[in-house]
Order: sequence, then structure tokens, then C-alpha cells
Amino acid sequence: MLSLVMIDCVSKRWILLLLFVLSQTSHGHDEDAHTLRYTHDNFSIEVGKKNHFVMFYAPWCGHCQRLSPTWEQLAEISNEEDSNIRIAKVDCTTESILCSEQDVTGYPTLKFYKTGETKGIKFRGTRDLPTLTSFINDQLGSSMVEDVMPSPPEAVNGLLELTEDTFEKHVSSGHHFVKFYAPWCGHCQKLAPTWDELANSLRNDDVVSISKIDCTQHRSICGQFDIKGYPTLLWIEDGKRDNVIQQSLHLYLILNDKVDKYTGQRTHEELKAYVSMMLGKNAENESSRKLENTDGIPNAILSLTADSFKQGIEKGLSFVKFFAPWCGHCKRLAPTWEELGKKFFGNDNVNIIKVDCTLDVSKQLCNEQEVDGFPTLYLYRNGRKVSEYNGSRNLDDLYDFVMNHMKTHDEL
Repeated sequence: MLSLVMIDCVSKRWILLLLFVLSQTSHGHDEDAHTLRYTHDNFSIEVGKKNHFVMFYAPWCGHCQRLSPTWEQLAEISNEEDSNIRIAKVDCTTESILCSEQDVTGYPTLKFYKTGETKGIKFRGTRDLPTLTSFINDQLGSSMVEDVMPSPPEAVNGLLELTEDTFEKHVSSGHHFVKFYAPWCGHCQKLAPTWDELANSLRNDDVVSISKIDCTQHRSICGQFDIKGYPTLLWIEDGKRDNVIQQSLHLYLILNDKVDKYTGQRTHEELKAYVSMMLGKNAENESSRKLENTDGIPNAILSLTADSFKQGIEKGLSFVKFFAPWCGHCKRLAPTWEELGKKFFGNDNVNIIKVDCTLDVSKQLCNEQEVDGFPTLYLYRNGRKVSEYNGSRNLDDLYDFVMNHMKTHDEL
């Protein structure tokens, strides 16, 4: 009788433990606020609409549980409305037929699906955020050429389509407003009719040329100008490669008096006003505003990699943006970050820096610096990390953050 009572108590304890585990598992699923969840009924339909990176998993799998927070972070920065990629999950304990069809033999299995394809490319790398984002970037890059959407309208009424063969000669003299684009880019498609209108309105102006270049077809030109997002609009005066300074630190700085990046509103009126402003600039006054440090190297946004990072942050305050080119939040921050760089232009004690975590030469660096989301903003003093910025990403707050750390150091 006593033995039966003891067995009954043990059984109850196991039941309570099982219920607790199930409740915790269920709670974890609720925390996947950004990750899409697919079943056999909607998998093929959804994968046909956009590029997808899918995790096939089992809730009881330890490796899956450890990956889950990183996968959710990946979903948070990727599953934006204007993004060309979707991050999703499939529970193989409830969708066994679908997982069998996708040749899933272990958990977690991660597969990338190009738009419209049901056969995925298996991910075999380490499961950290920088490596996963780099894999996505590589796959999107390969699909850009293979899955190019219909090209924008043919160049008419003053709009010139440039190529690798014609670009350098064309921009080597005169004033040029150039759109660097990709045909698959939604923002580029929205801008296309406005860009045509701008070219048409200036077609009789012999002083300025309005042009465009397809970066999926002419990557070498876009690489020279460090094009990281589309569309990028550059004002170029009398120049080509020599207007982009390439230092040993792998930094790229486009001189303000030769190449200027347009970051304003993309309406016809704003674009035309910008052209008028650039044509009306006094070259002598503009040149006098250019500041240089004692080495003659202009201070602005430094693009660093693992090879140059230690040297780049070893002196003074260094405010570093760790980012991914495809990240929507990073794209929105980019023009503000450029403005922040201009505010400290010529200040030898402050460096405004960016690091692309999707580059092979930077993935390990981003891991070592504990970058777990994009953008991540860290402040360093004389090579040592002193603070992470988590405030509002407007220009005034970012500027005040740096200045407050300068004052704190002065008081000490």
C-alpha cells in the first residue's frame, strides 16, 4: 500500500514537471514576436513571394533553443515592410510532412529560399548573428543578378544610362548628378519616374548632367564609390577615382568639394533645388571650409575593418556604428551618421566610424565586440570600450552623447 502511494506521488511530480516545461516552451514561442511561422498550408505560397531564410526546428531541441533568441533578433532587423528578405520558422514536430519534403534530417536546419523557389540552399556556418547576416547578404547578392526585375524605362529626355565603359570618361569633367541603383530595389522603382522628370526638366541645361548606373551590372564602378545601399545619389564634379581617397585603414572618404551624397527628400522640387544649390556654390568659400588634421587626412566617417579597427580607435573618442547594409534601421540612421561626422569634421579628438559586419574581414571583429543587433553603437576611449548608446537616434542626441563624454573626461 505504501509503495503504491509513493509511486502515485512520483507520477504527480513528473506530471507537474512536464506541465511546467510545456508552459515554459509555450511562453518562449510567444516571445517570437517578429519571426514568421509557416505550416504546410502556407509555406509554398509565402516562399513564392519573397526571399526567405527558414529555420526548421523541434521545440525540445537544445541547439534550437539556444539559436532561438538570435533568430528572433535576425527577424526583428529583417522582417520590415520594405525588406527583400523574410525570416521564418517551421516546427517539424507538427509539420513533419513539410519537413520531410524539405529533406530536414536534423535540428535546427537552416535554409535560404530565393523568391519563387521551393528548393532551399542549406546554411552550414556558425550560428551567430554576423555570420547569419553575412550569409543572407551573400545569397541576396547572388540572386540580384539571377532574379533581376524588369529594367526601368529607357533613358529619354536628358537622362543618360552609364556603364563601366562610359562612366569614368563621362564624369571626368563637368557637374554630374548620378543615381546608383538596382532594378529589384523598391525605393529605386519609386524614385525612377521622379528621376526621369528631373532629367527632363534639366535637359536643356548644358552645365549639369543627370544620369544613372545599374550596380547589379556594373559593380566595379559602384565599388569605387563605396555604394552600400540603393538608391544612392551622388553629385560629382570634375572627377572619377581620384575623388575617392583610399587610405591604408580601408577608409573611404568622398571629398565634399568633389563628391557629395544627397540625403534630402526625393521629390522633384527638392532634387532640383539641390542641383541649383550645388551649381551656385562658391568654390573658393567651399574650399576654405574644408578642415584637415596634422597629417593632412580629412576627418569624417571612417570605414574600418578587422585589419584597421585597433589602429583606428586607439586615440581619442571613437563613436562606432556596427551595421549591415540591408538593415532598415541602419539605412535610416545612415544620413544622420554622416551629419554627425560633419559636426566633428576637423576634431582630432573625435572619430566617427562605421563597420560593415557583413564583410568577411569584419565578421569576427563584430563577434568579439559583442554586436548582437544592427545598428549597434559603441563609444571607445583610447581603444577601450566605455559605453553603448541606446538613446534616440536623432542628430542632437547623438552629438550630445559624444560631447558629454568629452566633458566628463575633461573634468576628470
